[in-house]
Amino acid sequence: MVVSALAFAALRNDTVTVNRVEEGPLRQSVVASGRVRTPERIALSPQLAGRVMAVEVREGDAVDTGQPLIRLDDREWKAAVDQASAAVTQAEARLRQLRELGLPVAEQALRQAEATALQARQQHRRVRELVARGFYSQAQLDEARRAQEVAESQVASARLQRDSQQPDGIEVALAQSALEQARAAQIAAQTRLGYAILRAPSAGAVLTRAVEAGDTVQPGVVLLTIAPAGDTELTVQIDEKNLGLLRLGQPALASADAYPGERFGAELAFIAPSVDALRGSVEVRLRVPEPPPYLRHEMTVSIDIEAARREQTLMIPAAAVRETGGAQPWVMVVRDGRTERQSVRLGIRGAGRVEVLEGVAVGEALVPAAVDVAAGQAVRTRAAP
Repeated sequence: MVVSALAFAALRNDTVTVNRVEEGPLRQSVVASGRVRTPERIALSPQLAGRVMAVEVREGDAVDTGQPLIRLDDREWKAAVDQASAAVTQAEARLRQLRELGLPVAEQALRQAEATALQARQQHRRVRELVARGFYSQAQLDEARRAQEVAESQVASARLQRDSQQPDGIEVALAQSALEQARAAQIAAQTRLGYAILRAPSAGAVLTRAVEAGDTVQPGVVLLTIAPAGDTELTVQIDEKNLGLLRLGQPALASADAYPGERFGAELAFIAPSVDALRGSVEVRLRVPEPPPYLRHEMTVSIDIEAARREQTLMIPAAAVRETGGAQPWVMVVRDGRTERQSVRLGIRGAGRVEVLEGVAVGEALVPAAVDVAAGQAVRTRAAP
């Protein structure tokens, strides 16, 4: 109805309301709605099945690196650590026994065997001489030879036993291996005991909690979700037709829908390399260097991304431009009391205004596109309210 009234007034009275070409600052922006998100999320789950004894945080709590968050029943794992520690003590004692007692005893046994063998050899020699003289029988010589062979065999056995208990011997090697196995089992048991306490892997805030004291939990089941401390991000879907206006590093102003009167700064940090074909949009993320304390994860925010700025330029109302989407936009300018079609070259677009690079001069009167007047028509003008 307003458009028809203006057109009728123009035809009847030849008086039209016009807008003036102005000079001043102009800002082009891309406005969209998005959400607050953290760059990362850490899902915390147990590595062993067990019963929850205590949950020490709730949603929204701030946590520090290493802070205990969930405690599981650890009695069985403590017993396993005690058992493994006892096995280590036993293996250490066995190795110390070999080094401090086994080797000296083996060396003493070898000396005794060598002395016995020496005695057996001497006895064999005497018996052989007596047999040669006819005083002893052949049977006595055979018995002396057997005694000598047994004694020499005992020497060889004692020598092997002594060698096995040397620092590089087989007995020491086996004892050392047993000690290493016991220590490895102790470390494994202590590691399992450490799993009884789920700790914060980094500083941040608890986003979700899905566990209570008394629950029986299984490995891999997410109990807590943590947002690590760091830059807060805003994520938004921008219509793909505005993709050409976006560049990394562009400043932006944002406000949470829950706090519309509060605004905070952001910076364009990521533009997705592909377009969502179903929605015809591209994902954009903005970094918030100094997030306000009221900002919460998944909050809805309104974002105004500054695409371009002119500190001083010619500009006209967007409503004065005709055939905006065509190859050659134009305006109806009033010069010397008559309308004249004038082609224009446009620049950036702001809120209801558009930059004019060529075609008109500051102060010239433009007929709104909604008013149907012919080029060359004599008109009187009045300023828009």
